[in-house]
Amino acid sequence: MNIVDHYLAGLRKALPPEPLAELALASGASTAQLASLRRAYPLCPDSLLHLLGKYNGTYYQKYAGGTVLVYMLGSDVFEYPYYLSSVEQILEDGQANQRSIADIYGHYLKDDPGIVDARIDAAIQQGQRLCFSHCMNNGGSSRLYIDFTPAASGKVGQIVRFLHDPDNYQVIADSFDAYLQMLIDDGYGFLIEENFE
Repeated sequence: MNIVDHYLAGLRKALPPEPLAELALASGASTAQLASLRRAYPLCPDSLLHLLGKYNGTYYQKYAGGTVLVYMLGSDVFEYPYYLSSVEQILEDGQANQRSIADIYGHYLKDDPGIVDARIDAAIQQGQRLCFSHCMNNGGSSRLYIDFTPAASGKVGQIVRFLHDPDNYQVIADSFDAYLQMLIDDGYGFLIEENFE
């Protein structure tokens, strides 16, 4: 069993009945949609393509059976759930975010170097990173990226977590596969009862 199927098997067991039933309405991205994502991000990991091939997004995503709004992912922020973005949402995020972290924060980066993990290149346009997930309150507080252009000490494909107030960009896994394994090892800890009330 590959990492995505292993992850999804555990997720389905961990999800409460209502979101599990809602998730069953979802379907995967088409071959053409996945190809468009690969064209935009040639280094997009096969595991993310495989996941999107099962579920093309869970944030107010319309499917034939209805609209799906289900938490599917987590991060290093304890008990904080995230949605999976659709191919269309990923591509829109990439087009919309042309500024770099350095552009956004300017002199604050020198005043507070802790804002950005040393493994992240703050000069790269944000849209060059693949934003695959927004947090439970629509991404304003936290987003997850796959970073293909890291700083010298980073790794191509590392997972970056942005957290707002105080703003912080942190590498939380070396790859998308390692990120999914982290969530499995954590026992899908983001799926706490309070998040479904």
